[in-house]
Amino acid sequence: MSEFRRPARRLRLTRRLLGICALALVVVGVGASSAAAKNGRPATCSGTLGSPGVLSGTYSSNVTIEGVCAAVAGPAVIDGNLTLTPGSGLNAAFAAGNVTVQGNLSVGRGAFMFLGCIPRSFACFDDNPQHPTLSSASIVEGNLSETQPLGVVVHNSTIGGNVQQASGGGGTTCENPPPAFPFGVFSSYEDSAIGGSINISGLDSCWLGLARDTVGRNVNILHNQLADPDAIEILGNQIGNNLLCQGNRMVWNSNETGEGLFPREEHPNEARHRVGQCVLASPLSEGGPLGPGPF
Repeated sequence: MSEFRRPARRLRLTRRLLGICALALVVVGVGASSAAAKNGRPATCSGTLGSPGVLSGTYSSNVTIEGVCAAVAGPAVIDGNLTLTPGSGLNAAFAAGNVTVQGNLSVGRGAFMFLGCIPRSFACFDDNPQHPTLSSASIVEGNLSETQPLGVVVHNSTIGGNVQQASGGGGTTCENPPPAFPFGVFSSYEDSAIGGSINISGLDSCWLGLARDTVGRNVNILHNQLADPDAIEILGNQIGNNLLCQGNRMVWNSNETGEGLFPREEHPNEARHRVGQCVLASPLSEGGPLGPGPF
């Protein structure tokens, strides 16, 4: 089995090690650049991957991230909107600092974001990667809107409105990834609560996953092309209305049980109606049929 076939499995097995890889720079360099003012005017947090800005404390207005920032030095509360400008980055997956956005959160073109952490699926960057025990829960009271982002990774978070990811990604490949994603560019939304709908369309990347989310309205997964054959994994979500999947390279409601793509174990989703590729369960064995049973 080629190394290319298993980047998604490597993602799940090694995401916890990201903190001691490229993004360890965020931990090491944190504090080297100062946070923005908190005096009621629009605030800016800026830095680099090696010397990130620090997002912490209470901001009484909107906040803009330019460059790379980390929420690592205590909770950050933003009484307004949080905007990641094109090419910027936010690492808010530290137990030492969670983020509350009382407005909307916007992620610009080519930007990346890690929001929230939990031992079950994504260890905090300041936790023991081999035996994680810490967690951090972030909150966005409005919408999470992403326009051509590089990758957005959300765990253990609450989004009051909708999640909208419009295109983006690192290209339909898992090779030659950027420093922020040393095992392949990906987006995921796991172990979180979304009050509205999740809409993901036109993504070209290595891997995409939605797992164990509670979604108040609809999940629409449309025209996404992922390089890894194990994507798109849509596992065990509770969806208030409809699950629509059309034009995607592949969708799964199962995950592999060993080193290979097969065999797999089923994790069906709860939804009122299913449309398109997400009507029948994905195969559990190589060459096996779709179904039986709902996706």
